[in-house]
Amino acid sequence: MSSTPDAALAGEWTAALIHGRRTVLPAGLAEPGPDAEQLRSILLAASAAPDHHDLVPWRFVIIPAGARPALAQAFEAALRERDRDATPEQFAKAREKAFRSPLLLLAVARLRDEDAEIPPNQRLVSAGCAIQNMLLMATALGFGSALTSGKALDSRVFRELFAIGADEEALCFISVGTIEGPRRNRVRATPERYVSELKA
Repeated sequence: MSSTPDAALAGEWTAALIHGRRTVLPAGLAEPGPDAEQLRSILLAASAAPDHHDLVPWRFVIIPAGARPALAQAFEAALRERDRDATPEQFAKAREKAFRSPLLLLAVARLRDEDAEIPPNQRLVSAGCAIQNMLLMATALGFGSALTSGKALDSRVFRELFAIGADEEALCFISVGTIEGPRRNRVRATPERYVSELKA
């Protein structure tokens, strides 16, 4: 069955969106960030992720400007937890991470709850799909985005700040903003590198 013109056009647009997405690190993201309507579109995109039993096993915490100082303190405290000999410059660099990118969110996955049928690996896949949907929507709206993580996410102070429960895991930060400067190009892997065929 041949594709209709509309389907072919949609396929081309989708391919361009997917392959046009690039990681733009937070230092390369500037104001303006998404407005309220654009932010809702980005967040709503997460709801289209595959989700067995409709658990919504993930959540996103927006970190507004007023909360950035608290995040900066958490970054510093997390570094102090794992390296008491860090230099003042290292502490300052840790604090500075909190003030990058106009829109900053923390992605958190719920690995276990009363539904024991859905294991942690399926929940993580769902969370990953939700995050990718958000990145693609941000790209479609003309913004740059990035995922960042680090040792701080596993620290006691971070878990307390974001009220991360015993059955939850902080996955990464999501940064979104206007691209400042040239985009970083990346050579994409081809299917030959990651696809095989089952031999019966």
